[in-house]
Amino acid sequence: MNSCVITPAAGKRLIGKALAAHPAVKQSLQRGTVVTVAGTTNGYVAEEILLALGQAGPFARNRFFRGLTLPPSVPRTGAGRLSAETDFPGDVVITHGNWQQGQTIFDVADALTEGDVVIKGANAVDLVRRRAAVLIGDPKGGTIAVAMDAVVGRRVRLLLPVGVEKRVMTDLDQLASLLNSPGAHGPRLFPVPGEVITELDALAMLTGVAAQLVAGGGVDGAEGSVWLAYSGSPEQEASARDLLSRVAGEPAFVVS
Repeated sequence: MNSCVITPAAGKRLIGKALAAHPAVKQSLQRGTVVTVAGTTNGYVAEEILLALGQAGPFARNRFFRGLTLPPSVPRTGAGRLSAETDFPGDVVITHGNWQQGQTIFDVADALTEGDVVIKGANAVDLVRRRAAVLIGDPKGGTIAVAMDAVVGRRVRLLLPVGVEKRVMTDLDQLASLLNSPGAHGPRLFPVPGEVITELDALAMLTGVAAQLVAGGGVDGAEGSVWLAYSGSPEQEASARDLLSRVAGEPAFVVS
């Protein structure tokens, strides 16, 4: 058994590498459309996918978001949005291996069909039930509402990359009932069906080890970090150690 500390940024990079190697993503990159919806974790996902395609040059990860969770001291408007939210680059829409720069999920959602993939980040994850939920600030449901039309209506695959730092203990439907009730204030919560991919899943996908969350916390740049324990064959554990060493130095996400 081995253990390691993963910072939130390192976890995002790890998840990004796993999504770029996901069989459904690789297949859709060749034959269909992959939509990576803007978000901080998805910035790493999009970057890794574009790197694999040799098209990452123009991509700016530090502006790849719509809403953010920020410290109370940072000016914002709406549901956690920056007060100076400008130069949004669009989501990353890739069709037949080519990045359609400037497009968003709103531009392509109606054309998505079975075999296509939508990658959407989440704000809460139930690790036991393997479910995720998205905070909603848009009165029309935002990007996840548009995505669900394609997911439910046309069997488009939904992948949900989410770090274990966002784990919750209460059933997501109960939490949604609280946040979505009449008279409540703040963002709503939408539990969504889809394939949840955390750092635990990323390690398994990329190296074959079995990993579990054993502790969390930290200071001096390790805030929000988690302790993971993992085990496998000697070759798998060596692969995991090498991978973790390569993502360990990932700098913290900073908004430009």
